[in-house]
Amino acid sequence: MDTAQPFSQLIRTASRAQHEEAENSGFLGAMLGGGHGVEAYARYTEQLRFVYRALEERAGLLREDPVAGPFVRPELLRLSALDRDLAHLRGPGRQAEGAPLPATEEYAARIAECARDWPAGYVAHHYTRYLGDLSGGQIIRDAAERIWGFDRKGDGVRFYVFDAIPNPAAFKREYRARLDALPVDDLEKRRVVDECRRAFAYNTALLHALEREFAASA
Repeated sequence: MDTAQPFSQLIRTASRAQHEEAENSGFLGAMLGGGHGVEAYARYTEQLRFVYRALEERAGLLREDPVAGPFVRPELLRLSALDRDLAHLRGPGRQAEGAPLPATEEYAARIAECARDWPAGYVAHHYTRYLGDLSGGQIIRDAAERIWGFDRKGDGVRFYVFDAIPNPAAFKREYRARLDALPVDDLEKRRVVDECRRAFAYNTALLHALEREFAASA
């Protein structure tokens, strides 16, 4: 591992291929290109709820952890926004009715395992999800508003709206500085990099599962 470069840059470089594979999935491309109906977007949002429940249900217990604690920030929490979006998409009271795909269950189970047993691994999943939401997630929001007519930053796309973060660019710089200061040794940093790759692989598997589901229903 090249310890000469900042750890945040190392993570980004080492996981670039997996990141690009997820971004270029057939499901996302079809959904954002208008090739799928709003049901595909709703189904994707349902799956995300399971992922973020795993990320956030133990977040409070990690707040004082020296490794994961600096990353647990209330302005990032997404679960209530997901519930509001799903109430809009599915109807009030139906937010939690969708079933997780097997790929989603595996993804959420791994996050929960890290949250319980390995704080540095939790950071890997935290990074891949929340910084992605602040970056590429905004492309999804813009497309959803345009294709399905959601109000700008309103119900249906609130998951992608970070009202408590007025300057996302500055927030992301601060987040990467926390990664650079992660209080673990080089061996542990290698494990975190590997877990970032694994996180992207889980996300890609989820997207591939959705792609198969909607190809079968076409």
